[in-house]
Amino acid sequence: MSSEQVRARTPDVADDHLDHGGGAGSPGADDAAVRSVDRAAALLVCLADADGSASVTDLSHSLDLHKSTVSRLLSTLERRGLVEQDRESGHFRLGVGIIRLAQSAERTLDLRTIALPEMEALAKTTHETVSLEVFDGVGAAVAICQIDGPNLTPMPDITGRPVAMHAIASGKVLLASLPERTVLAIARRGLVRYTPRTITDPRALLEELATIRKRGYAVAIGEWDERITAAAVPICDARGSVIATVVVWGASARVTPGTLPSLVTAARDAAQLISTKLGWSGGQRRAGIVPHLKDDDADEQEHEVADDEEAAG
Repeated sequence: MSSEQVRARTPDVADDHLDHGGGAGSPGADDAAVRSVDRAAALLVCLADADGSASVTDLSHSLDLHKSTVSRLLSTLERRGLVEQDRESGHFRLGVGIIRLAQSAERTLDLRTIALPEMEALAKTTHETVSLEVFDGVGAAVAICQIDGPNLTPMPDITGRPVAMHAIASGKVLLASLPERTVLAIARRGLVRYTPRTITDPRALLEELATIRKRGYAVAIGEWDERITAAAVPICDARGSVIATVVVWGASARVTPGTLPSLVTAARDAAQLISTKLGWSGGQRRAGIVPHLKDDDADEQEHEVADDEEAAG
């Protein structure tokens, strides 16, 4: 995080002692307390965005605060276990108290509830069926939420129904986020052919997943059901891990190679909003994570969708 970004969250005020505004309960004391909390929060965010740890001087420059103020804040946060100091380097990093807070927050997060407003908006915008799908931990994708758009051809309700991942767009996104050994273990159980377009060769599946990692989305044109075409993009949590997918799908007569690019873009935008609500900042990337599409990928995306249709045909 740049100093400008942090500064936007930190009031540009004189950096003297925070208790100068008057006695307890006075407006000055209240303002000072709020300012102190804001600075402490900005400091924690700055540490979170630092590469492992940061010195008092680094934090002072990033936050545009005096080093004495940063030191006082760090001492207070250290007593609460929210930061800790490396005794050799003197640098500070986030403490185990932050992990406890994060675990508590994670337990209270309800993915379906968080995603529902974006899913409803996506179904309304695209006029197609939208689903939120997750890996069941064994070898299938499961929809935990499905919303039908205002179209004339209703889609089957797949909520709670395990579906083989190699044959559907959401499943391929989820597989692309897993280690290769896990993918191969799933493939060894058998890649069922549902239609002539289903991928049943493990090597071809690995090649498809590599493409999905590169471009950041998956499509399935009649691979599970010849009458259905789908596009899926990943949802990431605060750690940058893919935990779910947003899927837009519908009848192949209506969801065509010509309409797929706009559906992918709309699904991507919804997924990014959901990921942001889950704490994903876009900065956490590691091997095996499906990247989100960039805005300038639209032309390449349209060509790739056309290639998918040509290969499928």
